[in-house]
Parts: sequence; C-alpha cells; structure tokens
Amino acid sequence: MRFPVKKFLSYYKPYGKLFMLVLACTFIVSAVSLVFPLLVQHITKNILAGDLSTALSKVYGIGGLMVILVAIQNIGNYFVDYKGHEVGARMESDMRSELFAHMQSFSFDFYDKEKTGNLMSRITNDLLLLSELYHHGPEDYVKYLVRFIGAFVILFSINAPLTIAVFCFFPILGALSLYFNKILNKALRRNKERIGDINAQVEDSLSGIRVVKSFANEHVEIDKFICENNRFLDSRKKTYKAEAYFFNGVETIIQLITITVVIFGSASIVGNTLDLADLITFLLYIGFMVEPIQRLTHMSTQLQEGITGFQRFMEMMNLKPTIKNKPNASILKDVYGEIEFKQVSFRYEDHLNRVLANLSLRVQPGEYVALVGPSGAGKTTLCSLIPRFYDATHGEVLLDGINVRDIDLRSLRNHIGVVQQDVYLFAGTVMENIRYGNPTAKDADIFTAAKHANAHDFIMSLPNGYHSEIGQRGVKLSGGQKQRLSIARVFLKNPPVLILDEATSALDNESESIVKESLESLVQGRTTIVIAHRLSTIRNAQRIIVLTEDGIVEQGTHDVLLSLDGVYARLYAKQFELQA
Repeated sequence: MRFPVKKFLSYYKPYGKLFMLVLACTFIVSAVSLVFPLLVQHITKNILAGDLSTALSKVYGIGGLMVILVAIQNIGNYFVDYKGHEVGARMESDMRSELFAHMQSFSFDFYDKEKTGNLMSRITNDLLLLSELYHHGPEDYVKYLVRFIGAFVILFSINAPLTIAVFCFFPILGALSLYFNKILNKALRRNKERIGDINAQVEDSLSGIRVVKSFANEHVEIDKFICENNRFLDSRKKTYKAEAYFFNGVETIIQLITITVVIFGSASIVGNTLDLADLITFLLYIGFMVEPIQRLTHMSTQLQEGITGFQRFMEMMNLKPTIKNKPNASILKDVYGEIEFKQVSFRYEDHLNRVLANLSLRVQPGEYVALVGPSGAGKTTLCSLIPRFYDATHGEVLLDGINVRDIDLRSLRNHIGVVQQDVYLFAGTVMENIRYGNPTAKDADIFTAAKHANAHDFIMSLPNGYHSEIGQRGVKLSGGQKQRLSIARVFLKNPPVLILDEATSALDNESESIVKESLESLVQGRTTIVIAHRLSTIRNAQRIIVLTEDGIVEQGTHDVLLSLDGVYARLYAKQFELQA
C-alpha cells in the first residue's frame, strides 16, 4: 500500500503554528550543538598553542559561552520534548476519534463480516505509536539534517579528501536502510494483524465465558488462545531477526567509518596535511554525521510501527459505508406509519441465494401485523429493510409513500422502535440504559416509561433503584427484567412504527406474561410488526402474514388462517402438539 503523504500531513493542520515552533526550536538546538566542537578546536588549536599567560582567561570566557549554549540547548530540548509529544498525542487522539466515528457509520453488513476484537485493535493498538511518528518524524529529520549538513560542511573545510572518503560509506547505509525498512514494514503489519487476532480471540472467549464454563471447556479456549499467541510470537521473532540484521549491519559500517578516519587521519598527520587538533575535531564531527544514522536506525522500528499503524488506519478510513444518506435526504416530521414493500428482493451477498424474492406487502397506519413462518424464511430480514439496516437488492421499501433510501437515516430510525429477542444493555446504571432511548429525556419521563413497561417495581427493589449498576450486558438482571428495560427504552423513544422481533420467545411463562402485558401497552396507536414463533402470542393480531421460502403464502386473522387448513394451521397444530 502506498503511503498517503498528503493525508498524513493533513493532521498537522490544527496544530500547525505550535508544531512549526517546535521545529524552529529543534533547528536552533541542532545548530547550537554544532558550535561545541568548533569551540574545542579553537581552544586546542589557537588558545593553548599561543600565549599561555592570557590563555586561562580566554578559556574561562569560552567556558562561560559554553554554559550559555548548554542552557539554550536544554531549554529548547525541554520545549521540543514536551510540546512535540503533546502535539503528537493530540493528533493521535483526533485520529482515534475520527476512526471510531467512521466505524459508527458502517452498516450491518460490515459488522456481519468483521470481528469485534480486530476492530478494537485498529482503534487502540494500531494508533498507539502514531504520536511518536508524528512528533519524532519531522523533528528528527530537521534535527539530524541540520547536524549532518553542518558537520559535512565543517569536515569538508578541515580535510576534503578524508570527508569524501567517509561520505562513500553513506550510499551503502542508505541502501541498507531502505531494504530493511521495507522488511520491517511488512513484519510490523503482520504483527498488528496477529495482535488483532489475539484481541478477537480474547473478546470472543470472555464474552461467552458463561457458555465456556457451562460446558467445562476452559481448556478448549486456552488451547485456542495459545495457538493465536504462538502465531503472534512467531511473527515477532521474524521482526526481531530483521532488526538484528539491520542494526548490526549499520553498526559495522559506522565502525568502518571510524577506522577509516583514524587510519587516513593519522596518515595525513604523518604527511603534514593535517594536525592533531584538526583530527580531534574531525572525530568529534564524525559523531554528528554518524549519530543521525544510529538514532534513526534504532528508531526505525518505532517509526515503522507508526507508519504501519497509519496505513491500517487509512485502510479502514477508505472503506465506505454501503448504506448512507443521499444528498438532500428528506427529514421526517409527521409520520403516520404506512409501510409498503414493492417487489422487494434481497440477498446478503452477491454469491449467496436470495432471502426474499419479488415480495410485495402493505401495512396500514396503526395496523398490528404478525409475521410467522419457518426459520430462514426472511422474517427478520424483511423487518431490517424498514430502518435500512440493510438495503433491498431490488424493489422499494416505502414509509408513508417515501422510499426509505430518500429519507435521512437518523430521521428514519428515530421514528422506528425495535425490541429484539437478544436484548443488549450497556454497562452502567438502569437510568442510563433507559435514557438511551432518548438522551435528552428528564428523569420523570424515564420513571413514566419504566412504569409503562412494568419495570418500575423491580427497579425500585434493586439496591440503588434507578442508579443500580447492571453489569456488562445486564448480567445482574434476569431475562424478563432485561427485556422490560429494553421496552422502557422504546417507550421513552415513543416511535410511531414498532418492530418486535421474537421479543418474548426466550422468556419463561411468568416473565412472558409480564412482558406481553408491557408490549400490549407499547403497541397502542402504533404501526406494529411482530415476528413470532410462539403463535399463541399473536392470536389478537389484526393480520397474520405467513412467510416461507416461496414468499407470502397466506395472510389473514388467526381464525381465518386456521379455517384455511394451510401452512399456518399446520404450524399451529404442530406447536400445539409440542406444548401438549
């Protein structure tokens, strides 16, 4: 993947002035550091070689100048280190927020294929060293470019042939750096993929810890984790092997440079083309030329960590949500709740069979409709097309005569309430979870919603009432209690269209009775579509629609469908036999 330089640099824009100040300080600090060897040369070559009776005062004067330069250097370094890292951290934070917001825009089809642990790794681990890249990248290039060029000019003025001899080693160093940086880039990308797999494995195992323990399969999960962990270890071993080759190769060349200077410098002294003071100065400045290479070599892994992190960040940012707003999308105001499917077909992916084929259906405003049929017939899929969790492959889905594709997504979903079988509650308090239905609701509205959902009494019996912590996914509550909180959430939202997807199928009889009473209160005055396997729960539906792989095969009231002695009658009789 090509590195997107323009996009990378764009994150400096909000902090441009401060970062330019950091670079200016870096330039000054680097320039000041070049003065020290020249002062040493002046002392050894001029002052100590001249009149020693006045030498001491001159040495003290230069010593005072050195102290001033040290103060300037350290104040500058403090500012560069503190503010430079702060700018890098701010940019990393901006990118993490941008990535999280971008992930929120993705549709269900994206999350159907991606593992949560991998996505978490993208947000956290991948961006962890980007602040170092943003801070040290430009700063180190300015710092070491100033030192390298300054040292080269000074060395050339001292002894041109020796400087050229030293410079011949640098193309070799450059080629070595390019070669191994490419290897490190691939290795570190592989590391990030492996740690993402570990995160996915951990997230999967810990989320299902109750299932793991119920089957006594802790050893299975440990084996799976060890497998992923070993893959990550193998990947890191390859990275360290490349690093070892790289670092030691660079160190070897640097040692050869030092040997070259000592041998050829000594020969120049013997030939009277160089004096000892100049050789000492030469050796000091060689350090300024070599230091950037040593420093960048040792930082190459850190910099490549940031580069690969940014590349993976851009991979995610370049993905576009499949479901998004059209330009000038409609904002809904007064919604009556008429829903219509016109010749709707749907498949999850191009290579898969169609779940729905040329299906047409109209639900009147305020009508209470039940969807029944065998598993896999497309009942949940059909309902998911209304709030555009997925888009129909062909045909139109209309709300009050408007194609849902032409409606602003937030506006559309704000007018649709969904109660699912698998209730998801967030870690936090009861109050926070109910308020999720309407973040601006007052406490009094939350209490009212809870009472409508038959949840108020059990909430007040909790240790801290509405401020009780319910744990991750509401683990401290029973299934019926969790379901009633989800119903209270929808009451607070107060949508004109309601979708109930197997809302009571996982509950015991007593809980089902309480939740059913809550739901009957919730559906009053709303267009309601109920997906049900327990046919006894939808006897009072105004219309029951029987959906099979062949589409809609029957529809009517409970009594009418029984009299037809068709698919519904067989489903009902079979369920009645099972209950008996």
